Amino acid sequence: MRHGVFFFGSVEMPDVLAGNPVPAARRRATREQVWHAHERLVGMGELAEELGYDSYWLAEHHFQHEGYEVVPNAMLLEAHLAARTSRIRLGSMFSIVPQWNPLRLAEDFSSLLNLSGGRAVLGVGRGTVSRELRSLTAHQADIGVMTSSEERKVIDAHNREVFAEYMDIVRTALSQETFSYNGKFFELPPPDNRDPDHDADTLTLVPGPLHPVEIWQAVTSPPTLDYAAEVGHGCVWWNQYHGYIREQWERYAELYEQRHGTRLAPGQNRILVLPVHIADTHEEAWRTGRIGHDEFWNLLAPFGWSSGYRGDDGNRAPAGLVPTLEQSTRQKCWAVGTPEEVAEIVQHHKDTLGLEQLVVFPHFPGHTYDMAAEQMRRFSEQVVPLLR
Repeated sequence: MRHGVFFFGSVEMPDVLAGNPVPAARRRATREQVWHAHERLVGMGELAEELGYDSYWLAEHHFQHEGYEVVPNAMLLEAHLAARTSRIRLGSMFSIVPQWNPLRLAEDFSSLLNLSGGRAVLGVGRGTVSRELRSLTAHQADIGVMTSSEERKVIDAHNREVFAEYMDIVRTALSQETFSYNGKFFELPPPDNRDPDHDADTLTLVPGPLHPVEIWQAVTSPPTLDYAAEVGHGCVWWNQYHGYIREQWERYAELYEQRHGTRLAPGQNRILVLPVHIADTHEEAWRTGRIGHDEFWNLLAPFGWSSGYRGDDGNRAPAGLVPTLEQSTRQKCWAVGTPEEVAEIVQHHKDTLGLEQLVVFPHFPGHTYDMAAEQMRRFSEQVVPLLR
């Protein structure tokens, strides 16, 4: 089983560790704090390679003055990191596709892929934050968090339509020497293209990829699962009840075989992300782990991220659930405890899913980067040897 590392890119928040956290909306990180996080994230990537991790992933988010996710272009930071590493694979969890011009996304990724000698992987998602989507997308692909259920359905359908066309263009540009495209949102080249010295009917991605292209997508719903299987994206799951993940995990393999005629190995084309926090004792792990866990949900509960949890009645969690650490560990969404306790949860996922790729999330919001480095070491040195 291969192991990777994923970082949000949070600034350090001394108030959280001091036991005096504030609501997310009241935070405002300084420019110095934001840049300090960028510098530490480069160091974390170098450490991940040193410790033998297979992959290193960064989130893409914009305008988050609160300081939770402060890297606006993960590929730019990874291009710098590619020059400082030699083996580890580099990816985004996730590049928010509707926030990009699809041709620029293809160009930037192709450049990173070539610069890294083929070590880059493209992670893609539809977005979670309206201020980003509404500010950056050319086609107003919002996420509809603060709207009624009926409005949200319309907004979601439009987001999916934009995402699908953008990704169609990305895959086309990366896979074909010359291409044209005629869709709802883009006509490429544009119909009024006038260039007397070149072919006006096609475009060519420059630079084109010199290595195989690997695409991974966040999966949180049945329509996304069906789409990813249809187009051949690998799937990434996290923060969902382990039983729900197993159902989707197996369904993806069924859909993939139906669409492509290829039977996947039990863990092939699938990644599980697991937040981990390890200490010498259960009590210490839960004390410090709870601080970061609760700050994580301080940020993300309003965005509906707990929709993948199971409620006390055995059904899907109600809207607005703010999970406790007890719920997160009981449902095996998070692994917090001694090395043996964390290994037990990882082993469960490995056994039930046929897990081939696990990406750990070692830096909870509010924890320091020194703590994250310790977690990376503990996982590789104290947990991995316990796995069967």
